[in-house]
Amino acid sequence: MSLDERVITEAIASTYFEKFTSSLDLDVAIVGGGPSGLTAAWKLAEQGFNVALFERKLSMGGGMWGGGMTWNFVVVQEESRHILDAAGVPMKEFKPGYLTADAVCATAALTFKAAVAGAKIFNCMSVEDVVIREEDGVKRVTGIVINSSPVLMAGLHVDPVVLYSKFLIECTGHDVEVLKTLVRKNDVRLNTPSGQIEGEQSMWAEVAEANTVRHTREVFPGVYVAGMAANATFGSYRMGPIFGGMLLSGEKVAAEIALRLGR
Repeated sequence: MSLDERVITEAIASTYFEKFTSSLDLDVAIVGGGPSGLTAAWKLAEQGFNVALFERKLSMGGGMWGGGMTWNFVVVQEESRHILDAAGVPMKEFKPGYLTADAVCATAALTFKAAVAGAKIFNCMSVEDVVIREEDGVKRVTGIVINSSPVLMAGLHVDPVVLYSKFLIECTGHDVEVLKTLVRKNDVRLNTPSGQIEGEQSMWAEVAEANTVRHTREVFPGVYVAGMAANATFGSYRMGPIFGGMLLSGEKVAAEIALRLGR
């Protein structure tokens, strides 16, 4: 069989832009490809929703790849075991309630499950702003403004493009980048005690793990926070290389949005 380089290029371009144009009107846009974002994408896509995940880096997984301090194992607690079990990730019980999983295996498995379920994953793509609309005096986020990560890294002045979405899940972790942009550029209040981003506190794993799930909710019309972004938004603690709360947060946000979308 002879190979034609032009056909190879055509195959990549046509397939990619078929995926892209099918994402112009999304049910859910997920910003950030860490464990909570990947879990949410997987759970929403397997129910048939039109969901896309946007990761500014080349690789998925956020901080999960490196485990603790590049020692590439993570800990999950028994309550979240069912998620990694469903993803096919082997685990070992270190002590009662403490399960270890290979960080590379877990990250790759979550990415695989999301992609195979039908979630459209866009890496090297940054969300630099949101689309906002107002109806009857109530503002709501109705889409995302995207640009190529290499364009932004190079500091080039290249205009972005827009995709619409019914819901946005903010999963950018400690930095809550999308939510910060929303608050900075618009005269809005969040569903937090101060109406603003409360900010992340220092390490307290037990409280942080519980609050990661508890704080997973709609923080502004059309915008949910999940994973570490939920704790940073509502002013809770960081938890380090234990990931059960992140997985459960992704599962919870998917279930709540699926209920609102009516399936």
